[in-house]
Amino acid sequence: MNLIDVVKHYARKVDDFIFRLLSVKPDIDFLYRACRHLLEAGGKRLRPFLVIQSCMAVGGSEESAIPFAAAVELVHNFTLIHDDIMDQDSFRRGVPTVHVLWGVPTAILAGDLLFSKAFEAIFHNTATTHIPPHVVLRISRKLAETVSTIAEGQALDMKFSGALKEREVSEEDYFKVIAKKTAALFEASCEIGGLAGCGTNEQVHALSKYGYNIGLAFQMQDDILGVIADEKVLGKPVGSDLREGKCTLILIHALRNARDADRRFIMDIYGKKNFSRSDYEKFLEIIRKLGSIDYVLKVAKNYVEKAKKSLEVLPESNARDLLMNLADFIVSRKY
Repeated sequence: MNLIDVVKHYARKVDDFIFRLLSVKPDIDFLYRACRHLLEAGGKRLRPFLVIQSCMAVGGSEESAIPFAAAVELVHNFTLIHDDIMDQDSFRRGVPTVHVLWGVPTAILAGDLLFSKAFEAIFHNTATTHIPPHVVLRISRKLAETVSTIAEGQALDMKFSGALKEREVSEEDYFKVIAKKTAALFEASCEIGGLAGCGTNEQVHALSKYGYNIGLAFQMQDDILGVIADEKVLGKPVGSDLREGKCTLILIHALRNARDADRRFIMDIYGKKNFSRSDYEKFLEIIRKLGSIDYVLKVAKNYVEKAKKSLEVLPESNARDLLMNLADFIVSRKY
């Protein structure tokens, strides 16, 4: 099987666990349908895959990892529902967002329920997976701390939204945001997997570094796809970062290197909800001319190489090879 087929294979197992946990209750069926909506719409399931492979890479079992993999995916979907409310996004994964279909109050509740179900998943199967209680405690603490970090990242993202109109935003500012908002859950996924597999401190630390670095690369590739991807493949509108006034590395690089006329044009459409298709084509022409997309891809690939380097402390295994291949996929994917 190729990498995507392997990811889908494990995704089905994690989904089976999640959907049992989210069995619809007749008296409040709308809430559980809202919870399941984005999960049923698809998604890559990369984070649970990281949990499982990290666990297996240090000698743990797939069975031990699945409840923790489910917990991470539940947290991820909780953040997506709330992000869509805050960003007022109408589509994700090719379907209407939860708040569009069920309204904001139900969407908030659905996110809250997914968050609590994540911790249910952690404790659901611990009696049969033979993981020591102190390890389960470390995993729970790590996941809780990560959710706090993601919330901080979202707050920073809100703080910097539209900021390019008022002042220069640095690359350091950008990396502060994505380290918390995106990389933190990748890092946690790998660390949790290493803990579930009872890896050594050195192994768990190496996996944590790997996850952090591919998380940064993942967000940079997401930013690129958000500008140039095929909308049908991506499953959400292209150009939304520009419309919402997000401070992406592509924009930071472009504004730092643009001539005055090009800079003024970018700033004129930055944060504008209804710029024309021709304006967007001109924006693409400018950032390609400046090499902004190539620059971001190069930076992302550097982080991928760092990630792969950190895996060298792990013993050779199929799981380690899959993690290596996944790192390369992060910056070559089209969705």
